[in-house]
Amino acid sequence: MIIRNFSIGLIAVLMSASVWASTNTSTSATVGELAPDFTIVDSNGETQTLSDYRGQRVVLEWTNHACPYVRKHYGGGNMQALQQDATEDGTVWLSIISSAPGRQGHVSAQQANNLTASRGAHPTAVLFDPEGTVGRAYDARTTPHMYVIDETGTLRYQGAIDDRPTTRRSSLEGATNYVRLAMADLDAGHDVELAETTAYGCSIKYR
Repeated sequence: MIIRNFSIGLIAVLMSASVWASTNTSTSATVGELAPDFTIVDSNGETQTLSDYRGQRVVLEWTNHACPYVRKHYGGGNMQALQQDATEDGTVWLSIISSAPGRQGHVSAQQANNLTASRGAHPTAVLFDPEGTVGRAYDARTTPHMYVIDETGTLRYQGAIDDRPTTRRSSLEGATNYVRLAMADLDAGHDVELAETTAYGCSIKYR
């Protein structure tokens, strides 16, 4: 009876995990190729599927509110300005939290919404990836780690947000913002000139 109950419980956990976060793990994120599709739940309890946004540009932002690199970009208003400019131009902005429960950066849905409001952030949605399924499919390593996906679903940029790998807020002035450059190239109908850079920040606190 104990073994039977354990088996039933394990099946229930696995089924729950498959509903919470699923991704096409047969592919990985490679610039110039289709971005791996995924379906995960956002901070409002809504299911978000990347392929549903086909026809729109999408930015993925891996985030951890407690990371000092993330705090630099939000504390200085840099991330919010980038989000606002992008979403006002029709881009879908998905902020993704891959911190595992009990680890730095993991928050409840209400806490995520409170952070969005208190920081004046402008993401389209904040998504939860507690098992790290989506993060690993994209080889997301740091917070922040940024990705730009074009209207066809092709990954066009991945890497750092800018060229200043420091926690100093003063470094925001004069920084070259790689995400803005990528979106400007796409707006002009060009290939992204600098399509890959090395992301910097805190390591993602995977399970």
